[in-house]
Amino acid sequence: MSLSLLPLPCFSSPFLSRKNPSIPLVRTRPSSLQFRKTRCSPSSSPKPEQDSATDEIPRVTLLWRAAKLPIYSVALVPLTVGAAAAYFKTGLFFARRYFLLLLSSVLVITWLNLSNDVYDFDTGADKNKKESVVNIVGSRNATQIGAIICLCLGFSGLIWTFLQACDVRFFLLVTCAIFCGYIYQCPPFRLSYQGLGEPLCFAAFGPFATTAFYFASGTGVLPFDATVLAASVLVGLTTTLILFCSHFHQIEGDVAVGKMSPLVRIGTEAASKVVLIGVTSVYVLLAVFGISKVLPAASLFLGALTVPMGIILSDFVVKNHKDKVKIFMAKYYCVRLHALFGVALASGLFFAR
Repeated sequence: MSLSLLPLPCFSSPFLSRKNPSIPLVRTRPSSLQFRKTRCSPSSSPKPEQDSATDEIPRVTLLWRAAKLPIYSVALVPLTVGAAAAYFKTGLFFARRYFLLLLSSVLVITWLNLSNDVYDFDTGADKNKKESVVNIVGSRNATQIGAIICLCLGFSGLIWTFLQACDVRFFLLVTCAIFCGYIYQCPPFRLSYQGLGEPLCFAAFGPFATTAFYFASGTGVLPFDATVLAASVLVGLTTTLILFCSHFHQIEGDVAVGKMSPLVRIGTEAASKVVLIGVTSVYVLLAVFGISKVLPAASLFLGALTVPMGIILSDFVVKNHKDKVKIFMAKYYCVRLHALFGVALASGLFFAR
């Protein structure tokens, strides 16, 4: 039998002495095999680099999140519902005034978003929030200046509308709505840190803004009645759902800076039930207002068509409230419900004329 076919020993043989240098020691072979095993081991791959690459968010996505374009439905819906309610009462629609109010509302909402990022940056709440405008721009002062410019331009448009509508109730209510936004996030109030953001949001976008736009969309002095109040309550509820669901993925950051949002107080499981109750309340109230003829039958019918979107939102939150990644999309489901329901409500008022 050939020596080449014999297994090589894995230990030092007494016959392999230093006096026989021509025969190499074979103890080096296991070590070389061990070296190859170490190099090929998956445990030696650079995991941290892979994780960091996975966690990196594309800049386009960050800019989209920072712009928060879907959130601007909170400017469109109260105005459209208010204008539709005025049309339902008078049969009049002033397109130029409507679009001026829309532009002014968008500018005011931009002020809210930018100033919110500024003051959350000051408290450290947005320290790790990559889509914060301050973090993207790299300048707190520039962001704040932009916010102030937007507020001044938006408020100027509202004053111009007030001069056209000649209804002081519009000016008082829209000023109250803006003041709610200020005490929600700006020092020294910052009531959002006390968990009072949702009541302020309901009042600002519901009874205040929707009713104000109703008064601004007519001629003379329009009557305030149950139809306008009912519509404003429904708009306020769907808007508040957006704010409430935006807290789900921010609990850790809120706790770190002492921001006592509703989610911090009650936890995600209880909050998912609150969302379910909130969505149900919207449609129960819609049915009550429709059956009692406070709202026209067309609004009841078209609003009922949005029930599937309400079910999708409720199911999504109930199933994913513990998933920090998936639950981020909850507020966007709320935006869809808010927009669809608002369009349905406004369309019903328009067609019922």
